[in-house]
Amino acid sequence: MKNAPLKLPEVRWVEPGRLTSGLDRHQRMDLSTHTRVNPPLPEPGREDLLALAEAVVLSGRGGAGFPFARKARAALATADRTGTAPVVVVNGTEGEPASAKDKMLLARVPHLVLDGACLAAAAFNAEEIVIAVAAGSPGEISVPAALAEREFPCPARTVSVPERFVSGESGALIRGINGLPVVPAPLKARAADGGSGGVRRRPTLLCNTETWAQLAVAARLGADAYAAVGTADEPGTALLTVNRPGADPLVVEVPTGTQLGPVLEACGLQPGTGVLVGGYHGAWLHPSVAFDAPLSRAGLAALGGTLGAGAIVALPDDTCPLGETARVATWLATESAGQCGPCKRGLPEAAEALAMLAAGAAEPSALEGARRALGAAQAGGACSHPDGTARFLLTALDVFSEDVDAHLSGPGCGRPVRGVLPLPHAEGARLTVDWSRCTGHGLCAVLAPDLMRLGPHSYPTSRTIPVAPWQEHDACRAVNQCPALAIRLHRRG
Repeated sequence: MKNAPLKLPEVRWVEPGRLTSGLDRHQRMDLSTHTRVNPPLPEPGREDLLALAEAVVLSGRGGAGFPFARKARAALATADRTGTAPVVVVNGTEGEPASAKDKMLLARVPHLVLDGACLAAAAFNAEEIVIAVAAGSPGEISVPAALAEREFPCPARTVSVPERFVSGESGALIRGINGLPVVPAPLKARAADGGSGGVRRRPTLLCNTETWAQLAVAARLGADAYAAVGTADEPGTALLTVNRPGADPLVVEVPTGTQLGPVLEACGLQPGTGVLVGGYHGAWLHPSVAFDAPLSRAGLAALGGTLGAGAIVALPDDTCPLGETARVATWLATESAGQCGPCKRGLPEAAEALAMLAAGAAEPSALEGARRALGAAQAGGACSHPDGTARFLLTALDVFSEDVDAHLSGPGCGRPVRGVLPLPHAEGARLTVDWSRCTGHGLCAVLAPDLMRLGPHSYPTSRTIPVAPWQEHDACRAVNQCPALAIRLHRRG
């Protein structure tokens, strides 16, 4: 059965919107509405467009924040050297459960995003435009409808990829566009260099949805008007997804550098016990610094945080911070591609330690082991998933240090886990152990070493074990060969 259609989030503004202009009057802007709301799109040449991107300091809005002009120049240098035309890719997959800004753009103002892609395709003489969306997302319907309404400087098409966290990683996405499994490439290769890292081996310019929309806004406004809001180093606006307990998320457009506190108050929230900024590859901020935190990459970096994809969650006082973090840690471990040591061992071990800590069953040594595993995961993975997950978890242990002590030394914080941190509704596959049957022979840990960990008496350390897609083969082996018939595999759905 297909998932129910996503309810599009409400849009709000701290100051008059740019990316969201017109959405106070229109639910979705088709081409005719889009052209009435926005002035004509200019047609800058190659060097003019690159100069504009440099003048407004346009950077990627999907998490890494890489400068657009530098990425474009790299792809163009490869195109010039090899005599091949580049490919323009719009990354609209947004597998981050706490983020909805790119889904909102593709569903409600798709032509603004396509404007940015068309500017680059025309200026850089691109061979093709590819818009990648998550299967089952609103963009799967909205984008093809928008493509049918307008002309393009080159062929344009939509590609749907599985709705998984790892699908948005650039290497994984390009593999998916090329018809390969949507997982990060075994060997890192830059999209701009073409070859194995590019779409059909062409030099590829890949940016996320908001980045392309920002390029279109900058082209219409010009560099000076674009920089009239924001900070000197990061001019313009940013889109945020503000998640609210028991309510739909809000997409809020703010000038960069805006303090976090007024944004939370505009959404009816307070910092609570801590604020997550940047989503599940982001970082937690202590409430003592969160209110005045500037929403810019440089401002948050000074506080040990990151803007990332702009997803924000303020954790209320009535939920257990460690239980909330443990839920997401388990999900992130199963969302990995399982292609490197940090994802195969480090993230599952850390997730298990956090789950035990939240349950009040962890020893201090287990916590220190989790810290070591996460520290080793940073800068050691095949993609950025281990790094981002480690940042999310390590900052949680720091910000919620009082709760960590309470769970280690006593009955815990006494608060339930309310599920404030958003996760997909569909439950992933999992193994369950029937303690009434298990005899502690330990064969399961031999057959599925990345899943089953044994305690000092050779019994599994957990009754319920999440199973990532890449682990299902070993999970089936453990189930089928368990002499005591003590293990069951429950699949998604």
